[in-house]
Amino acid sequence: MFNFMTGRAPAATSSLSPKDIVAKAAAGEITVIDVRDHNELAMTGKAEGALHIPLSILRMQVDPSSPDFHPELSTDKPVAIYCASGARSSMAARLMQSLGFAEVHNIGGLGHWQMAGGNIVRA
Repeated sequence: MFNFMTGRAPAATSSLSPKDIVAKAAAGEITVIDVRDHNELAMTGKAEGALHIPLSILRMQVDPSSPDFHPELSTDKPVAIYCASGARSSMAARLMQSLGFAEVHNIGGLGHWQMAGGNIVRA
């Protein structure tokens, strides 16, 4: 359904499991984003290959019209987001969808990534 307020169709609903996302990330088919803060990352590590963009600065780094738009992002490439439990990543996913990202998935928490076979790296 076309949204006349935004001028585009709504973003796709997540139909990928964490296991699907781990496989797509390994193949380079999806960008994974960790939206937790620096202290959380230091304590637990992050998903291998994930970009670390804390929720507090996410808007400026994922807005394609911002001069601070993250160079490794594209509105056309699928994105998967996680936090500690899934609440912040849910907010982040809605924000990214509103900014024109075509396919955004909420993994949930870092534990979901790890239980699906994803590797964790320490900084």
